[in-house]
This record gives sequence, structure tokens and C-alpha cells, in this order.
Amino acid sequence: MAQTGRPLSPHLQVYKWQVQMVTSILHRATGIINAVGSLIIVWGLASVAAGPEAFATFTGVAGSPFGTVVLVGWTLNFFYHLCNGIRHLVQDTGAGYAVPSFVRSSWLGIVAAFVLTALVWAYILTGAHA
Repeated sequence: MAQTGRPLSPHLQVYKWQVQMVTSILHRATGIINAVGSLIIVWGLASVAAGPEAFATFTGVAGSPFGTVVLVGWTLNFFYHLCNGIRHLVQDTGAGYAVPSFVRSSWLGIVAAFVLTALVWAYILTGAHA
């Protein structure tokens, strides 16, 4: 085989980063983060079952600035994974594979995740649920 001085197969240096590529990679990463982040939910539920002292400890950590950043980040992660998963389900039907449609649905998933996260946290922080 002749030496051409180029990679034998395309790699990350060859491809230009595109939103479709990034959303696909992020979908896998957010799935892992959701699994790990679910431990926070389990901790909260277990602390409710364990009694007022355990729940006070949980709410103290979750209500701290660091805890709030983690919970907001986990919420964004959850909604991104959800929106992108819905996009994948639609594409599994064979729809949305044209490049303009693919790009539009990728950006729509990102925007929807931020909007849903903002709505949830606006609801939580305004105390409208109390």
C-alpha cells in the first residue's frame, strides 16, 4: 500500500465540528451524568425516609450555593437528554434526516432544554409550589 501521508480513516482532525455531531456526543455523556446524578435523588428520598434530621442534612447540602449549582446543572442535563432523546425517537421513524432539519432539531433540543430548566427553577425559586 502506498504511503499517502494522510490518515487511513477519517478522524476528529478531519471532520469539522457541527451541532449534530456535538449533540450526539453530548447525548451519550448526559446519559451517564443522569445515572450518576440520580444518586442525588436517591439520597433525597432516603433522607425523607430516615427522618427529619437526615432530611435537614440533605436540604442543607442541596440548598447551599454549591448544591444549587449541582441541582440546576443536573436539571439542565436531564432536560437536554430528554429533548435529545425525543429527537432521536422522531429520527428513528425516518423523519428529520435532511441536513437542515437535522441541524434545526439539534438546536431546538438545546434551546428547549434551557427553557425547560429555566421554567422549573423559576417555579422552585419563586416559591409558587408552596
